[in-house]
Amino acid sequence: MDITQLILDDHAEQRRLFAMIEQIDPGDTASLAAVWLRLATFLEVHAETEEKIFYPAFLRIGRRADDAGEVEKETVDAIKDHNEIRDAVAAVTGKEVGTNGWIEAVAAVNKANGDHMAEEEREGLAKFRRDATLEFRHDLAIQFVVREFSHIDGVTPVDKDPARWVREHG
Repeated sequence: MDITQLILDDHAEQRRLFAMIEQIDPGDTASLAAVWLRLATFLEVHAETEEKIFYPAFLRIGRRADDAGEVEKETVDAIKDHNEIRDAVAAVTGKEVGTNGWIEAVAAVNKANGDHMAEEEREGLAKFRRDATLEFRHDLAIQFVVREFSHIDGVTPVDKDPARWVREHG
């Protein structure tokens, strides 16, 4: 088991859930609402779990590899992205499911999340695979799945100050 693969698997599931929403008839509001609830919950649990398990380890490993400036910059950017995704998810709330406004708001979440995933996959996860041992990635993977599975019903979304978060978790 490898934390980077678990994160990639979560990303694939997020893409799959967004694709489901795009394929459901807008008039089938019950189905849209059910898939959206699962997706919105999953996005927040995933982000919170990355913030609790992956990013603190990413900072430690990067600093040991004499790459403190780069990993701190990438982590600040990731926490900022998580905040943007949370805000976009919140913007869906209050819109009538299936309406153009709701569909546009969900598309905005998809864009924010897609941009974040692409950057994380290209930069942070690739760097972490290079710098962290497989044994360490395995140990983190166990923590990651336990945390996600322990919060299957969701967590309370809370925006974080990215620079402060890095200072406190480094």
